[in-house]
Amino acid sequence: MKKNSFKKHISVDCVIFGYDESNNKLEVLLIEQKEPAKKSKNAFTAQFALPGDLVNEDEGLDEAAERVLKELTHVEGLHLRQFYCFGDPMRVKQEKDREWLNLYRSDPDARVVTVTYYTLVRKEMIRPIPGSFARNVVWKNAKRIPPLAFDHNAIVKKAGEDLRKHLDSDLIAKELLPQKFTLRQLQNLYEVILNTNFDKRNFIKRFKRDEVLVELGEKQKGLMYKPAQLYGFKKQDKASA
Repeated sequence: MKKNSFKKHISVDCVIFGYDESNNKLEVLLIEQKEPAKKSKNAFTAQFALPGDLVNEDEGLDEAAERVLKELTHVEGLHLRQFYCFGDPMRVKQEKDREWLNLYRSDPDARVVTVTYYTLVRKEMIRPIPGSFARNVVWKNAKRIPPLAFDHNAIVKKAGEDLRKHLDSDLIAKELLPQKFTLRQLQNLYEVILNTNFDKRNFIKRFKRDEVLVELGEKQKGLMYKPAQLYGFKKQDKASA
């Protein structure tokens, strides 16, 4: 392999799922491509895409994912989960992506394999700001993702599958709910992530059976209607964590 060719062939892409409790929606953070200063012969058509870019030769994959996310969205400090590698030879060969590649890549015809990451956050916990080749950053409903650059729709789909697979085992809900929450809040979160509806009684039985919740002996305050009981997650023993 020629010197510096590594950077032309490996990239990272990040799927940031944001939970909006006020609207009970799961959304995905996207960038809108920015037209470069170097003018194109054709009219530049910006696309939405995941935050992603090529890996530098002197950095690890995790380090690259953190850097790229910060450069494009000014978001940092998130725990990113590496989940899949996309290496279809045609993944960056589609006509819709040619103009962007020609403007931004020194070798627009190079095959690129991407290592992908995702995380799940409360939307209000981060304040994305566009940077680098991102003209804008936007949240889009995870159920209605628009056509994206490259194979990024397939990446979002795969990230959603992995998220649902690990929802229980990783107790992801602990990071998305307040320390004190109602069973309705917990059920809403699971329903929006799993894109389904649960019977209230069966849902409650499931969590009480798994013994991951603790009843706090407190109720909601300052409400006009009947306040609900508040719960928290049991602390895991270090040995079993």
